[in-house]
Amino acid sequence: MTLEAVKAAAESNVWTAIFPELMLGCIALLLLALEVMLPKRLHSLIPDLAAAGLLGTLIGFLFNWNSGTVGTSTFNGLLQHSAGGQFMRAFFLLAALLVCLLGRVALAKQKMPRVEFFHIVLVVTAAMMLLAQGSHFVMLFVALETLTIGLYILVAYHRTSPASLEAGLKYLVMGALSSGMLLFGIVLLYGVAGNAALPGHTAQAMNYAELSRFLAANPANFVASLGIVLVLAGVAFKIGAFPFQIWVPDVYQGAPTPVTAFLAVASKGAGFAVLLALCGPGGAFAPYGWLTEPILLAMAAATILFGNIAALTQHNVKRLIGLSGVSHAGFLLLGVVAARHVPSAVGAIQFYLFAYLIASFAVFGVMTHLAGAEDSDQELDHYAGLAKEHPFLATVLAVGLGSLAGIPPLAGFMGKFLVFVAVFKAGHGSSLIIAAIGVVISIYYYFGWIKAAFFESWAPAADAAPARPARTPVGFAAGLALGTLAVASVVLGFWQGPLGSWLVLK
Repeated sequence: MTLEAVKAAAESNVWTAIFPELMLGCIALLLLALEVMLPKRLHSLIPDLAAAGLLGTLIGFLFNWNSGTVGTSTFNGLLQHSAGGQFMRAFFLLAALLVCLLGRVALAKQKMPRVEFFHIVLVVTAAMMLLAQGSHFVMLFVALETLTIGLYILVAYHRTSPASLEAGLKYLVMGALSSGMLLFGIVLLYGVAGNAALPGHTAQAMNYAELSRFLAANPANFVASLGIVLVLAGVAFKIGAFPFQIWVPDVYQGAPTPVTAFLAVASKGAGFAVLLALCGPGGAFAPYGWLTEPILLAMAAATILFGNIAALTQHNVKRLIGLSGVSHAGFLLLGVVAARHVPSAVGAIQFYLFAYLIASFAVFGVMTHLAGAEDSDQELDHYAGLAKEHPFLATVLAVGLGSLAGIPPLAGFMGKFLVFVAVFKAGHGSSLIIAAIGVVISIYYYFGWIKAAFFESWAPAADAAPARPARTPVGFAAGLALGTLAVASVVLGFWQGPLGSWLVLK
């Protein structure tokens, strides 16, 4: 490469475009430096610094929402800045902030290193934010592997817990398999698109736009089709879609509860950001809609049915919430299919993700406070008496579960409604029958959880109540966060406000 080419490439390196990600990296390094420099009696302040850094970055990002980089491409085509990408960056920052709040509660019950936990959360969040803006397979793979390796560590973070170590090993094995499939698919696409014997061949096939032009010129190429299927399989693992969901219940149960929340919300959001970039309107695989639509529709139907039916028999709430998350991935997959034909489907997916975030973290917040030192052991029976002993946590739990179930007038209902409308407009009304069946099934196990907390509260004899861990008192910050999440779920169900108008109507 000539010096002129290097200079030309460097001109597109707009570092201010990724200022939030750079801030997270600097804060992550600062945490490690402070752990070395500060006396041990002050180490308890480091998690507060991590949360403050995330909050400050989020506020600064929101104030600079309409930055000059929106709608442009930077770093020689590696990043494509869009309004959707901006939303996902804010989504990941908010999720990471809530994980830090839950992490403070969970780690207080463990004799484990604390600073490293928050350091990894910051690095993983930055990787997710870059992933949401990626428009190049190199950026996709590097950001995705940074994210996944960080999650490997977080899942097995309770190294004294056999369940956590088992979950980390299972996630590592399944993650390595999915990464191999993803990389093999990328290699096939790059190889076939660079074949000079084919029309529209290009040496820049790693770029989504260039690959899309090649696929449009070769509408039925077998090698390209195989590459697309393998890439979709690799991404399907990240979102826990059928038939790549088998790891979900074991990993969700064994991982520390804040990490389970991170997997359920942020990691799933990152996977759907990638799917929209690949299969959404103007995506890299858009010319092969004849292939991707049937695959995603079949995957969505199987994911909805499997997740909801499997959750019916669960008594461990972490496994239950994991399998219910599988079903939510199915609903979102329907939205991805609809997005090729209905522009508002993208906004519906983003609203669904936001409603899912606030409801899920409300539930995980309650789970974190009720969990013991071995938090893989969280049973439905442990919630007996919650409404009587702690009505605030019981109310937050009921609102969160009701929103996840899609009960009106909560935000989860509006999220499902908007996605279903987009799917109907896209001409896939038959898929809504399976979606409706999934919603009905989910109401049974979600309300079974609520029933355990409310209607089995007053046991006839104290010695008949099941043994359960001591419940952690709710601190001011955690109480404020949980209350805000519950109120937001109710308010967004009635009034979507600027969020709804920007995401759905435009």
